Amino acid sequence: MSRVRVLVATAVPVERDAVAQAFPGHGPTVIAAGVGPALAAATTATALTTAALEGNPYGLVVSAGIAGGFQPEAPLGSLVVADEITAADLGAETAQGFVPVTELGFGTVTHRPPDALVRDLVAATGGHPGAVLTVSTVTGTAERAAALRARHPRALAEAMEGFGVAEAAAAHGVPVVEIRAVSNPVGPRDRAAWRIGDALTALTEAFGKLAPVLESWNPHDQ
Repeated sequence: MSRVRVLVATAVPVERDAVAQAFPGHGPTVIAAGVGPALAAATTATALTTAALEGNPYGLVVSAGIAGGFQPEAPLGSLVVADEITAADLGAETAQGFVPVTELGFGTVTHRPPDALVRDLVAATGGHPGAVLTVSTVTGTAERAAALRARHPRALAEAMEGFGVAEAAAAHGVPVVEIRAVSNPVGPRDRAAWRIGDALTALTEAFGKLAPVLESWNPHDQ
């Protein structure tokens, strides 16, 4: 029995099903929270609020799914475990370049998962630790990929929901982590080169390996 209830938020049903496949019996709650940071945040917040009102709150939130990987550090089929979850395009474009919203005097752009949990997940899965960027518009050019890497040199993957899920978790005071299986390179969109099936398989295998970590993790031990 898990010491804490775990909520796993994916974007779409096929990702939800890939995660759930790793838990044929008792396991975490897995939901398809929707595509993009706004819908993912709203759906995750609703699930967290409902559980809290029922007196059975979640103690950990996991944002999970497939993602684009920055090459060559995150090859297709590999797994990335976020040690930071960053909103890469939340800010303003200026004549001098992109300015994050924090430099405008507002909000936050980065959430950091618990260090010990990240280490345990990496050890269990063999995943790569690094930054996972959240974007509202998926990168489709080499120029934008290079610009993102220049601003975020530790970035390994790009997806669309992690920061929204993390914002919802933070509003409830619940720790969050993000786990992504790489299905395609970040850059020019070449659908023929995507390996979505392989990434979904990698996602299932990863959650099968990290099940003992999630079942034994206790935030009070950190």
